[in-house]
Amino acid sequence: MPRFTIIEHTGAEHQVDAEVGQSVMQGAIDAMVPGILADCGGSCSCATCHCYVDETWMSRLPPPESTERDMLECVLEQRETSRLSCQLRVTPAIEGLVIRLPASQV
Repeated sequence: MPRFTIIEHTGAEHQVDAEVGQSVMQGAIDAMVPGILADCGGSCSCATCHCYVDETWMSRLPPPESTERDMLECVLEQRETSRLSCQLRVTPAIEGLVIRLPASQV
């Protein structure tokens, strides 16, 4: 199982082990990481799983598709590294991924 790190806006860190094929969002929910609401359950229709991907990882992840880009227009405090964690797939290649969570999802 690949392991990645989620850092809350408070600085609290969580190591998450997730199954290959599931989303980073689902892995975080399964690990009970606070700060990801995931209101739509991962269907890319609410943006309540917004996260900031560490800059060193941006080029290693597939770029967001148009639906994700549209949803990112709705988030608070959008940054160049903003992504929706429901759209990030767990693969062996994400071992060591670091993402940070915003102070609020709404």
